[in-house]
Amino acid sequence: MTVRAVVRGVGHYLPERVVPNAEFEKSLDTSDEWIRSRSGIERRHFASGDETTSKMATWAAERALKNAGLDAADLDAVILATSTADLTFPSAATMVQNALGMRNGFAFDIQAVCAGFVYALTNANALIVSGQAKRVLVIGAETFSKIMDWTDRSTCVLFGDGAGALILEGVEQDGTTGDRGILATDLHSDGTYRDLLYVDGGVSTGTSGVLRMEGKEVFRHAVEKLAQTAHTALEKVGLGADDVDWVVPHQANIRIIQSTAKKLGVPMERVVVTVQDHGNTSAASIPLALSVGVERGQIKTGDLIVTEAIGGGLAWGAVVLRW
Repeated sequence: MTVRAVVRGVGHYLPERVVPNAEFEKSLDTSDEWIRSRSGIERRHFASGDETTSKMATWAAERALKNAGLDAADLDAVILATSTADLTFPSAATMVQNALGMRNGFAFDIQAVCAGFVYALTNANALIVSGQAKRVLVIGAETFSKIMDWTDRSTCVLFGDGAGALILEGVEQDGTTGDRGILATDLHSDGTYRDLLYVDGGVSTGTSGVLRMEGKEVFRHAVEKLAQTAHTALEKVGLGADDVDWVVPHQANIRIIQSTAKKLGVPMERVVVTVQDHGNTSAASIPLALSVGVERGQIKTGDLIVTEAIGGGLAWGAVVLRW
């Protein structure tokens, strides 16, 4: 028998404020058509002052717990993927742990920018299969609206805020590709590309900084690296594109999503797309898309899912799991 990290519950939270593309026309030399044609984004959600990263993460976690039929006391660990934690420290994950009333186990943040949730899933899987945890709450939550340069039309129109959560539980399976749960993971990073996507602030500058991006270069790396990491993860368990029911990609840009799907050999009819409604929510985008995919009735028990993401670092990776 083999222990697999199986999805037990899922949930998400989006801020109340919805910002359509037209709102940017008031302050920038841009238009709804320009934004849609280059990114596929039609609207996004921006957090209010009360909707912090940790609070949105908590609300998504509560919905995942309800969906799973579990209480916080049933959890062994909380892993929160974010680049926009409320404070430098303590971790936003410990804030979620406290807000949920979870007095046992442990909690920590992972920072791999847009690839954060893939990294978090991989770490949660390792904890479960090694026997260090039975149930792990994995969250992606971001308030990227707090780190935007509102004069840069090439970046500020692309990002949004939100949170998504999954609960993984260790379950004994047969050890085949028909098992439910995480079947394979694949992670990479290359710090030589750090200047392609970064925030120009931190403890070294004494400022929180704003996001800077070389969009064309990020696009080029994204398509190549996302398709390759997805292929690699599938190959680790002897599967291919034809076996995939749904690709749930990082929701950065519709052109990246389309180009990656084509390179991977999966038709767009089998890709969960939410970028039009959420924009790029960084580490929150994959769990948001998974939760919405379940809500829409797209993702069902037994479906083979491939999820992949790339973010600042550059850091990228993929996870293959059976729902």
